[in-house]
Amino acid sequence: MDRQLLSNIAHTHHPIAAPIFEVNVNRLLRRAGRGPAARILDLGCGEAAWALQALAQHPDGHADGLDINRHGLDRAAAAAADRGLADQLTLHERDAKTYPADGDYDLVLCVGSTHAFGGLTETLDLAGRHVRPDGILLVGEGFWQQPPTPEALAALDATPADFTDLAGLVDVVEKAGWTPVYAHVSDAAEWDDYEWSWVGSLTEWALDNPGHPAAEDALTLAREHREQWLRGYRDVLGFATLVLRRM
Repeated sequence: MDRQLLSNIAHTHHPIAAPIFEVNVNRLLRRAGRGPAARILDLGCGEAAWALQALAQHPDGHADGLDINRHGLDRAAAAAADRGLADQLTLHERDAKTYPADGDYDLVLCVGSTHAFGGLTETLDLAGRHVRPDGILLVGEGFWQQPPTPEALAALDATPADFTDLAGLVDVVEKAGWTPVYAHVSDAAEWDDYEWSWVGSLTEWALDNPGHPAAEDALTLAREHREQWLRGYRDVLGFATLVLRRM
């Protein structure tokens, strides 16, 4: 089973690979705006949905997108071509931790990809090295919306220490030398739309391709994920996206 392929199928109807409605993505990017010619970096870009939305708000800008998922990068390239932005988006198939830091990006995005750096604190340090002194770091991270239950911990394969509450998340950010100038906390409707889209896309693909060797795996993965969400972390795990500047 190609897990990267199945992950991309799961995001077919929700290419913004986070529990956020597009209207709120655009609101966050407007607050993070850094002029029409901004230089943008999307770390763990997936299908580059964030980078492409950012380019729509920075018509003379350029974005670099990094990911290790070849399938996602192929979709990103196709989406950029469809939107007439292919010349403004450069995609890199590589580990985000190995990308040279020149400290010259106006806007750096890392939404739902802090695991690529080993956690939030490491992301604030390593991703922050790409940001100009007056630039913006936009980070999306999970937090405990309520004290984690045993079921939630099992579903997420997590420990209570893996996340903090929302106030603690802001404390971590400020301890690392950043401060929020804006933020969005995903609500229940955004979570439900994201999760139902995730499991639904996999299920639809498997039902439409019954002879595919990965079809049964897709159905199994969708069923397992749905159970982990509905009986585990629903209403327990939250998600916040923060627009950060250096203190």
